[in-house]
Amino acid sequence: MNFRYAGIALAVGAAIALGSAMGPAASQEPSESHLAAARAAVDAVGMTDEFDNILPQAAMALKNELTQKNPDQVSLISETVDEKAIALAARRGDLEREAAAAYAQFFSEEELKEISAFYASPTGQKFIETHPEVTNQVFQAANIWQSGIARDLARDVAAELEGQVAEPADDAAPAPAQSN
Repeated sequence: MNFRYAGIALAVGAAIALGSAMGPAASQEPSESHLAAARAAVDAVGMTDEFDNILPQAAMALKNELTQKNPDQVSLISETVDEKAIALAARRGDLEREAAAAYAQFFSEEELKEISAFYASPTGQKFIETHPEVTNQVFQAANIWQSGIARDLARDVAAELEGQVAEPADDAAPAPAQSN
């Protein structure tokens, strides 16, 4: 998964799971304007962009599978799969609605408008463009930091325990096995 969306995708996944668990009776339905603000935030953040290739990839995989089984029907298979995929493309809106509903559960209408405004701003656009690279650099720094912490902890503990913990002598013979 793209670093850009990893945290956001987890939050939306959690929101959808929470919303499913809570059910409609546990919360009041958001207004149309609230949902519209949520849809705008989903678009501004690019929340569902990474899922754009799911249907084309599924169609290509199906074409390949069916063509291997029926190589003499390539044209018919391709035409049929394309036709059915185009018919299913309208269901992309279902994902958009679910993402908007998840956002609407966690953010007020005003907060959603602020999110949209931020991501539409030059700073928000720069954030979207540079976030994967920045995240990668942070992960690299965290790995280096983690290694240094582990190394220094081991060194400091070894220095503190030096001479305090009895080490077995190298020439000590193993203890004889006891028999019952």
